[in-house]
Amino acid sequence: MRLDHISYAASHDQLVDVVQRIGSRIGSAFTDGGIHPRFGTRNFTLPLKNGHYLEVVCPIEHPAADSSPFGRVVTQRANEGGGWLTWVVSTEDLSPIENRLGRQAIDGSRKRPDGSELKWKQLGVLGTLDDSQLPFFIQWMTQDHPSTDGKAVAEIVKIEIAGDERTIEEWLGSDLSKAFDGVEIQWVDPSTNDGQTGLVAVHLSTPNGVVRLEIGRAHV
Repeated sequence: MRLDHISYAASHDQLVDVVQRIGSRIGSAFTDGGIHPRFGTRNFTLPLKNGHYLEVVCPIEHPAADSSPFGRVVTQRANEGGGWLTWVVSTEDLSPIENRLGRQAIDGSRKRPDGSELKWKQLGVLGTLDDSQLPFFIQWMTQDHPSTDGKAVAEIVKIEIAGDERTIEEWLGSDLSKAFDGVEIQWVDPSTNDGQTGLVAVHLSTPNGVVRLEIGRAHV
């Protein structure tokens, strides 16, 4: 189990602006990831070093945006003004996590503009919806990974999380240090974050120095 990607939510109207501003800060370009038909969302992705990537995702006008757990959590965050959505961990086999949580993974897919298709299974989005400090889980079913969509020039060096380490480790069923593998975690008291749990900021080492991307749209 390892950190796979970090996800930032925006409204459909904000999407292009957020993608351009984050890309400018990092010094790298996003790739159009296409539409998630099962979730009623679409995304742009930016490759990062160490097999990670950054996703900017928005809801689209589609029934699944209101009915699917992922569509709902993206829509909710976008309606709040946008900001960090969650962090996601990948595993080669979701079965033990399905058994431990008593939940079934669902299939996900998206077609890139070039026609190639990515497929995966994901689990735990309802946990993220209930408590935004909790990540969800993903198992890739295709060989392509968004971290290879372009040249990675930046890497995640630190993540600030408002929440409780023990709560997250119980959810993961694993030591956090294993999932983050060298990425520093800075814990933030939710009381200093308007009472909200979840990602507060991500620090990226870039060719122009370390960039701190904060939670709110105005701080990107």
